[in-house]
Amino acid sequence: MGLFKRKESRSSQSDRDGDESFISSTSARNSSASLKSSNTGYKSSGLPAPIPEMPIARPPDPALDPAAYLRSIHAVRERANLILRRAKRNKLHHFDVDMSKFAATASYIVSIIKRDYAPDYKSIPPHGRWQHFDVGGRPRISQLLQSWPSRIDAQERTRRLIDLFVVSVLLDAGAGTRWSYRSKESGRVYTRSEGLAVASLEMFKSGLFSSDPTEPCQVDGAALQRMTVDKLAKGMQHSEQNCLAGIEGRAGLLVRLADALNNQDLFGVDARPGNMLDYILGHPSTLASSVPIVPITTLWSVLMDGFACIWPPSRTQIDGVSIGDAWECSDLPRSPPAQPWESIMPFHKLTQWLCYSVMVPMNKLMNIHFAGSDLLTGLPEYRNGGLIIDMGLITLKEKDMARGVAAFKDNAQIKGQPNMEVVPLFSTDDDVIVEWRAVTVGFLDELLHEVNGQLGLIGADQLSLAQMLEAGSWKGGREIAEVSRPNTKEPPIMIRSDGTVF
Repeated sequence: MGLFKRKESRSSQSDRDGDESFISSTSARNSSASLKSSNTGYKSSGLPAPIPEMPIARPPDPALDPAAYLRSIHAVRERANLILRRAKRNKLHHFDVDMSKFAATASYIVSIIKRDYAPDYKSIPPHGRWQHFDVGGRPRISQLLQSWPSRIDAQERTRRLIDLFVVSVLLDAGAGTRWSYRSKESGRVYTRSEGLAVASLEMFKSGLFSSDPTEPCQVDGAALQRMTVDKLAKGMQHSEQNCLAGIEGRAGLLVRLADALNNQDLFGVDARPGNMLDYILGHPSTLASSVPIVPITTLWSVLMDGFACIWPPSRTQIDGVSIGDAWECSDLPRSPPAQPWESIMPFHKLTQWLCYSVMVPMNKLMNIHFAGSDLLTGLPEYRNGGLIIDMGLITLKEKDMARGVAAFKDNAQIKGQPNMEVVPLFSTDDDVIVEWRAVTVGFLDELLHEVNGQLGLIGADQLSLAQMLEAGSWKGGREIAEVSRPNTKEPPIMIRSDGTVF
């Protein structure tokens, strides 16, 4: 059952329920969203009339349906803010917090934004997969669109880009230090997230994800069902000498995606991710104004409910329901008698990355606007998280540092594993990592306010969180890692991942 149901009637009782089921534009950010569609960072092709306000659903009540609450986008910020409060008092279990470094951290982000975009801050795109495809200054997505015949209309073009972006995002976990990809088209070599983007694009264009030999540029369940580790390894140029971390986990994710795409209501009879466009446009919550306006909760429901079965079964469960990217965290308060859900910190990083990414082609090609998109949080991944460590805002405590370094040294004995520039190593579910990710989410909100202040941007000119992630914190986390650890360029903490989280 979806987190956010379609309305079945417009009775007076439904109207009364609606008064309590929706949030107002004056609500605080940590429990609500703006009712106007947010600025995506791209200029629309048309000149639409002012975007009307529309209601955004409240989160489910955790006392009544804790699994639905933890799977909602609202829960990520609400739960992270509980941990942020402890951080500001320097009461975290695993990290010391030095708030005197906060302004300097924001200043570093500001310096990067100014370097790359001043004074035209409005030109900053939102954080999304689109930009990664353009690595090296080559506009690959624009070239892809131009390569398709003019008879392919905007809706089908958008479906195809959603197809591509969904697969590319699901493959976009940490690539490791040893892997690189040589483009078959240009011969240039790329690494990390951009390398994964180029590799996924070239596999997409080759038809690896399509079962229709007459149309290679699509993704469908029939093709993904036949995906194997060997097929993906060949496409990714993975080998013992060019090892891509978590290749088995990535291949498994694509096979499970095939199962998810069997939901015809969401993904159509041909089981394509891009068919979510048709579902969203036809959803009762979508407002057909001068431009289509979609509540972010509608898109979130498609991604969370539609892709629920792709997450490994070992993940956190509440009442038999898999929560996905959510983990126990010792920092969260419990109210006696403690309930199991109260110890869980949800992140839904890949789902949020999907949201950020698929919104861009919908906006650019179809002029679709999303109401309440500021409910999305900063991404709890190692570039954003690494930035606040490398800037000294948070520091791993000595006991945990010793434990993590010992784990790194043990791991270094395994053939092919990193063995230089020693940093602490932990598994994804370790309380250190959960705390680190949670405080990253919290501080990114705080940094956005400080960054806008230092840039002197007010009102409608302020950067959105998605713009700060793109132009500042994610990029800054990568750049400071290259300075701090020039040989590996890895973050200050390493995560033992299965290729499905980071």
